[in-house]
Amino acid sequence: MIGAGLTGFATGFSLILAIGAQNAFVLRQGLLRQHVFWLCLFCAGSDALLIAAGVAGFSALVSAWPALPQVMSLAGAAFLIVYGLLRFREAWQGSYAMELDGQSRSLGKTIAIAAAFTWLNPHVYLDTLGLIGAISTGFEGAALKWVFGAGAVIASFTFFFGLGYGARLLAPVMQSPRAWRVLDVIIGVVMWAIATKLLTSAFSGA
Repeated sequence: MIGAGLTGFATGFSLILAIGAQNAFVLRQGLLRQHVFWLCLFCAGSDALLIAAGVAGFSALVSAWPALPQVMSLAGAAFLIVYGLLRFREAWQGSYAMELDGQSRSLGKTIAIAAAFTWLNPHVYLDTLGLIGAISTGFEGAALKWVFGAGAVIASFTFFFGLGYGARLLAPVMQSPRAWRVLDVIIGVVMWAIATKLLTSAFSGA
């Protein structure tokens, strides 16, 4: 039981450790200290639902529609291009009064953006429904499979809440418009790099 749980934790943590679009957004909100708890809960909760689906064997639903990966890649790339453009525009204009004053966008808008990062990202489905679901089949018996899945879910909650609340440690560095400008340029580059990978994947598989 312990071995299955630890394997699930290590697998889940390694899959979400890389800085991607969703993680960059959580980091930025953590620096702003805006809706951190609900944002982290949404991201980790979404992962939990997908991991549970993968362990339960619903990955077959993804393969039932062969065009789904391409559709998701195109939709995700479009969103990332637009969001990256917004970050570049903010960096160009250099107006960070809201960030420096701690003003916040609404919770609904924050969660809506997080939902797009989460559910329009085909790699999320590949990692959770596909990879974690596939690894879970290596454990005999439903109990061990669900312990493995629980370990992956715990890893997701640990990562997102650690990232969201740990980001405030960088707050002293983010006290100038220049620092926010650099961060937004980095986030914009990450968004466009991921969008490029998604478009390449979509058209190479067309």
